[in-house]
Amino acid sequence: MQQEGLNESLIQECEQIVLTEFSSFRKQLKLCYEDQLSLFGSCRHHFEEGKDASIIQGALTRNDFSSSRHGNFSEYSTTESDEFEKQDGGDLTCEDESTFFDAADYFIEPNGRSSAMLSSTSCGEGLLDIQMEDSSHLLPQIKRRSKLPEPTEKERGISLWSIIKDSVGKDLTRVCLPVYFNEPLSSLQKGFEDLEYSHLLDQAYQYGKMGNSLMRILKVAAFAVSGYASSVARPCKPFNPLLGETYEADFPERGVRFFAEKVSHHPMLIACHCEGKGWKFWGDSNLKSKFWGQSIQVDPIGVLTVEFDDGEIFQWSKVTTTIHNLILGKLYCSHHGTMHIKGNRQYSCKLKFKEPSLLDRNPHLVQGFVEDDDGNKPSFLIGKWDENMYYSNLDTSKVKSVDQLKGAVLLWEKNKPSPNPTRYNLSSFAITLNELSPDLQDKLPPTDSRLRPDQRHLENGEYEKANAEKLRLERRQRMSSKLQDNGWKPRWFQKDGEDGTYRFKGGYWEAREHGQWDDCLDIFGEFSET
Repeated sequence: MQQEGLNESLIQECEQIVLTEFSSFRKQLKLCYEDQLSLFGSCRHHFEEGKDASIIQGALTRNDFSSSRHGNFSEYSTTESDEFEKQDGGDLTCEDESTFFDAADYFIEPNGRSSAMLSSTSCGEGLLDIQMEDSSHLLPQIKRRSKLPEPTEKERGISLWSIIKDSVGKDLTRVCLPVYFNEPLSSLQKGFEDLEYSHLLDQAYQYGKMGNSLMRILKVAAFAVSGYASSVARPCKPFNPLLGETYEADFPERGVRFFAEKVSHHPMLIACHCEGKGWKFWGDSNLKSKFWGQSIQVDPIGVLTVEFDDGEIFQWSKVTTTIHNLILGKLYCSHHGTMHIKGNRQYSCKLKFKEPSLLDRNPHLVQGFVEDDDGNKPSFLIGKWDENMYYSNLDTSKVKSVDQLKGAVLLWEKNKPSPNPTRYNLSSFAITLNELSPDLQDKLPPTDSRLRPDQRHLENGEYEKANAEKLRLERRQRMSSKLQDNGWKPRWFQKDGEDGTYRFKGGYWEAREHGQWDDCLDIFGEFSET
């Protein structure tokens, strides 16, 4: 096309069309592969008990795992294993090799990953390897940072007792905690961190398109749990956003676009909206806290919603979080309670986050089940909110770990820790959230969290400047109540008349494209209290 002298923009447009079509094709193949792994997982006990692999091959034959019928993605079961024990598998000849994927070469290990089992079968070597690479390389590739800047100052240790002592007799609403207790992220950015595993919703959308509603809700449940994985060993709190503060995250390499705004100061409310490949996610959140001396209990208030393009909706609320050892001991958090994921069609899900105890040898346990409209439980879930989630057709309520189950199949697994650790214990994904390139800075509104000076100074290791800016902005924050009382309204969200949830009004990305931020307040600038 270049040799023919065609316009560069036309060439890029054609290339994007080809990449989009090929990406869609690869996603279909990947989902087929995942369904095959699900079936192999349910058949794992045949291998563990030393049964003939032809039993499984016969099952695959009857379940349309045929290269000539690759379109029948949703016609085979991914959860039932009983029928395979009842069926006799005939001997396969070498002529069958070109037709069927051979299950004897793959089985699901206890960690849920596929692994080579046999180097050869009765049909010989050279069987088809169904392992497929991630198709994310077909999406736009954007280089993002992998570590935080090196601090410019040496950090000084801060004593919580000295802060309490210095605060005696003072108005506690005017006591400013030093930035030592913060991490260089705002609560708005933490909201996007909950979508680190948004690919689970991409998979849920594809499963629903193929008619597999059960796998859709299982993936949604795994996504709801995955948002807690980043909270492990995070000793510092995020910055409390100012009224009207916003945060955008445009991640085309993930296929998602996220936006959040602080919509109320009293009560403190944050609203968010995210668009993915075939789905939308939104919600608002408020926190109700109780101080118990050595710990703080935080109860989230608000509903999170996922709506797929075919109209299926799932809603849930977060469970209780408790932060332990505030005064003495190592600081850590736990999540406990029951999460109800309610769907508007066939399935709903109930997940129980186990409350920790002193003698508990299996912390962070999550167990649950999927239930249909008739009260049947077609699938069960088990895992840990900081590690992984599995599903099985066996009841998981009586077991303590996934290792005690046969045929459990992996739904989600936590990413590996960052190769460049920080004292904030940020994941590789979290490290990218506050990155500010010159090109991005020119496009952001003056309300974006990346432009908040105290947070930026903290990330750069400029602790004295960060403390001074934090004190200035917290004085400004106290003016927010007056601003709200005088009729201030959120710029990008409005209350839904039906359920009271703040919904995205739209218009942000269009304003960003044209750089129209004239009606956005300079919330981080200087101010007068008069």
